[in-house]
Amino acid sequence: MEFVRLLLLFFHFVGLAVLIGGFLAQLPAARSAPTRPGTAMLHGALTQLVTGIALVGINQGALDNEVDNVKISVKLGVVLIALALILIGRRRPVDTPVFMTIGALALVNVGVAVFWT
Repeated sequence: MEFVRLLLLFFHFVGLAVLIGGFLAQLPAARSAPTRPGTAMLHGALTQLVTGIALVGINQGALDNEVDNVKISVKLGVVLIALALILIGRRRPVDTPVFMTIGALALVNVGVAVFWT
């Protein structure tokens, strides 16, 4: 079961890289005009959501590890807000502050994961 947890963690990191990489790739265009978040950002956020939920399930269920539910709730809320902004931006272009908020939320999620002990 530890292998499954590590595999999920690996894909969780890949989702993070795709989300932030997609954001950074579109950053120059977003500074000058309204921008639609790219498919990479959508898939990165969805990957983070799915693998994060699976990681919590594996840790609490199969591995019987203690999980900080408040921390997980904050991380879930942050990724859901980012995902909502991405989905809104896929329908119509979003202004620079909204686009920057998506990138900031991705970085906040990393900060919560690293610094919240």
